[in-house]
Amino acid sequence: MRENNLLPIAGEETGIYEDPLDLMDEIDRLKVAKDATILAHYYVDGEIQDIADFAGDSLQLARDAVNVTTSTIVFAGVHFMAETAKMLNPEKTVLLPDLQAGCSLSESCPADKLAAYQAELRAKGHDIVTVAYINTSAAVKSLCDWIVTSGNAREVVENRVPKDKEILFVPDQHLGRYLMEVTGREMILWPGSCMVHEVFSLQDLIRAKKNNPDSLVISHPECPQNILDVSDFVGGTEKMRQHVAAIQEPKTFLVATEANMIHPLEAIAPQHEFIPVPGIMTDTGETCACNRCPHMARNTLQKVRDCLKRGKPEILWQPYFDKAKEVVSRSLLQ
Repeated sequence: MRENNLLPIAGEETGIYEDPLDLMDEIDRLKVAKDATILAHYYVDGEIQDIADFAGDSLQLARDAVNVTTSTIVFAGVHFMAETAKMLNPEKTVLLPDLQAGCSLSESCPADKLAAYQAELRAKGHDIVTVAYINTSAAVKSLCDWIVTSGNAREVVENRVPKDKEILFVPDQHLGRYLMEVTGREMILWPGSCMVHEVFSLQDLIRAKKNNPDSLVISHPECPQNILDVSDFVGGTEKMRQHVAAIQEPKTFLVATEANMIHPLEAIAPQHEFIPVPGIMTDTGETCACNRCPHMARNTLQKVRDCLKRGKPEILWQPYFDKAKEVVSRSLLQ
């Protein structure tokens, strides 16, 4: 029997349907009763973004987290994001609707392998500074000198990393390659990539461009170089919002990032049409609508409601959070 007769995890067949509007009302009541604040990433479903107290990209949500006044934070996102919220709020209860909501980038760079590679590079005489994309575990962050998001990476690399140091950039090779291009800094790149941005189809993007001849392509720097090469604008999620909002004349945008990003784009710039760029199924080569992050999709209204009711799953403090917190605070909050 399930605890408190709550709904099962997504994917199990029960035949139970709950009206989203009823769930939203229940979540609003529970937020008050449980003294909770909901943070939601732009890549979760739009209905979750709508009931969140704060919605944003990783950089903005990290900054929002330190301003939360309630005793509980519910982070509708993935595991590394909830870890960051916990390390910045050690006295608060931080809940993640589904502990299985991971990240392919984070998983590509385990802490033990990074530590071994850092030792190997230093043994060979490399004087390295390790710069990590925020899509990493807290254990990895504790091994790094700087943490960046797509929103502040260029500024950190250009202005805060000493010019006489070599840069080891982990784990996203595509973002690292993009930063090398825009900053002129050479980097040693970890061979990781985002499973969502890796699968975009250049052929279908070009076809979509032909079908919408006046459209503009906006893409996230996590995309491979061949997608960036045909893009009209490259930037992180918040920069995408700012870019489309600054264009008043109605346009059609082809969006090369997680498909749920269209929700905040439509909210801030309703005069435009936004079309998600299709991806490719890597096992068959067929085009699919797989520009959805399966980890972000683990966040549902039911799970948000259930974790508020149960007070779990909870992110618990780990010994390496202290060192990771120092790096994150210095990198993102100062």
